[in-house]
Amino acid sequence: MHDPASAPAGTLHRCGPPEWSALKRRVVLVGATGTFGSRLAAMLAKLPEIELVLAARRLRELEILRTVLERQGAAASVTVRSFDRAQPDGLAELSPWLVIDAAGPFQGSDYRLALAAVEAGAHYIDLADARDYVAGFGTAVGAPASAAGVVAITAASSTPALSHAALGRLVADWSRIDAVCVAISPGARAPRGRAVVNAILSYVGQPVRVFDKGCWRVLPGWSGLRAVYMPGLGTRLVSICETPDLDLLPQRFPIRDSALFTAGLEVPVMHLGLWLLSFPVRWTLVRSLRPLAGMLRAMAGGFALLGSDRGGMIVEASGRDAENRPVRARWALWAEANAGPNTPAAPAAAMVRALLEGKASWSGGAACAGQLELDEILRELADLPIETRIDTSLPESPILFERLMGRRWDAMPSSVKAVHSGTSQTLHGRATARIGKGLPARVLRWFLDLPYSGQHEAAVTFEPVTYGERWTRRFGRSQFSSVLTDGPTAKLGLFKERFGLLRFTFDLRAASGGVSWAFCGWSVAGLPLPLWLAPRIRAGAEDATGDYRFRVVVAHRWTGLLFAYRGTLAPQPQAA
Repeated sequence: MHDPASAPAGTLHRCGPPEWSALKRRVVLVGATGTFGSRLAAMLAKLPEIELVLAARRLRELEILRTVLERQGAAASVTVRSFDRAQPDGLAELSPWLVIDAAGPFQGSDYRLALAAVEAGAHYIDLADARDYVAGFGTAVGAPASAAGVVAITAASSTPALSHAALGRLVADWSRIDAVCVAISPGARAPRGRAVVNAILSYVGQPVRVFDKGCWRVLPGWSGLRAVYMPGLGTRLVSICETPDLDLLPQRFPIRDSALFTAGLEVPVMHLGLWLLSFPVRWTLVRSLRPLAGMLRAMAGGFALLGSDRGGMIVEASGRDAENRPVRARWALWAEANAGPNTPAAPAAAMVRALLEGKASWSGGAACAGQLELDEILRELADLPIETRIDTSLPESPILFERLMGRRWDAMPSSVKAVHSGTSQTLHGRATARIGKGLPARVLRWFLDLPYSGQHEAAVTFEPVTYGERWTRRFGRSQFSSVLTDGPTAKLGLFKERFGLLRFTFDLRAASGGVSWAFCGWSVAGLPLPLWLAPRIRAGAEDATGDYRFRVVVAHRWTGLLFAYRGTLAPQPQAA
C-alpha cells in the first residue's frame, strides 16, 4: 500500500480511524447502470460490510440491476435511488460513508459531486480519465477533504491506478528508466457507452502535450499510429490518447526519454477511419468530433461483427536493470468473453476494500497513482476470464533465447540452456515423424525435404547468424533448415523463423520444464498473410531427465495434419 506521507506536500494527511468503523458503511454508487458502473456494482455487492446504494437517473434500470445482483447472491444489502450527478444537492440526505462517481464523462466536468460528498462527511472515489479534471482535483478538493477528515481519490481506474501499479512492479529494482508506453485496446464487441465515445472524441485531432524524446512536445490526439503486440490478443493498432498518465507517469517515475499513453480499436478499419477523421480537426476545419458521437457509435456497432469480445492492456518499459544491463519489460492483461470492461472498475473496488480494511486512513485529495499494489487490483478480477503476464528481455545478450526471455532464461533447465547456448554445435538423438495423408502434406514434405513417417536417427546443427541461429535438422536421409532471428526492431519476446520466402512469427514463452512458442503471424516475401489462412503450429522443448526433448505439430483446419515430429537430443555438443 502506498504511503501517502511520500506524496507531494499538502496532498494527503494522516488521520485517525473513523468513529463509526464498526457500523455497516453506506456506499453510494453514482452511474451504477453505466458500462463501468454496473461492473463495479457487481464487485461491491460481494462486500458484506457495506450497504450499496445504486444511484442513476433511471429507476427502472436500477431496479433491474439490483435484481441481477441479488440473484447472483449479493452479500451487501442493495437499494436504489434516483440521482443526477449534475445536481448533487440532495446527497447529504443519503448519509453516505463513501460516494463513488462512475458516471462520467469527466472531460469538461466540474467537482460539484466530489465537493458535495466531502461536505456530507463522506469519502469519495471516481473513475475519471480526463487529464485536466485529474490535474485540478487536488487543488479543488484536497483542502476541503483534509478539513473534513475524509479521503478523496480521483482516477481510480485503468489509468493511472492500474498502469502505475503494473509499472511499479516492472521497474522495482531498475537503475534507470528510459521509456514507458501504455496501450489499451478493448474488444470490438465490448459495450460502448456514450460517455466512453464522447471521452475519445474529445481529444481526437486536438493538441495533446506529451513527454517524448526527452522534452515536452505537442502532438495531435490519435496520431502516432503504430502496431503493438499484445499477448493473448495479437497485433493491434494504437494511437496517442490523452489521459492523466501523460502527466503522472513523468511525475512519479524518473523517466528519461518518453512516457506515452496509447489506445486502439480492435478492427483496423475502425481505427484507421478515426485516424483519418482526426485530420480535419488537426487542420482546424472542424472544432471537434464530439457532434458525431451518436453516428460513430452506431457505425462501431456495425463494424463490431468484424471483431471479437477480447480486449487488453500492456505496460512496456525500457531502461537498465539492477546490474546496469539494458532491459525491456512488459506487463500484459487480456480478457475474454467481454470481461474487459471490468478492468477499469477494479481499482475503484480495490480502493473501497482498502478503506474498509483501514489501509487508507488518511485525509485529503489525490489521484490514484501509486495508492494501490498490483495484486490488490488484480484480486478484484480473480474470478473473471482475465489473464496477466510479465515478460522481460535483455536486448544486448548474444544468446537469442536469453535475449528474448530475459530473467526467465536463468530458470531454464540446464539441458535447454546448453542446446540454445548460441554456440556452433551438432547434437544427436532419435526422432519420430508423421506426415499427413493429403496432397498438401505430400507437397509440403517434398518442398521442405521432410522425413517420411517413422522413427529416424536425428542430428541437429545449431549455427550462430546475425541476430539469431540457423537450425539444420537431419532425420534419416532428409534434411531441412530454418533461421531464427529477432533483430534490433523486433517486438519484445517475438522472433521469426524463416523457411526461404516464408516467415513465421512466434512468441517465446516459458513452459513447464522448458519453452514453448506460440504462433503469432506469417508472411511471404515480406507480405503479411491473413491469420485465418494460417496453419496451426504448436512447438516447444523441455528437459527430459537430462536430455533435450523437442516437439512440433503443424496442421490446417481445412486439411488436417500436415506434419509433426518429436524426439530427444543428448546435450553434449560435438564439432559442427
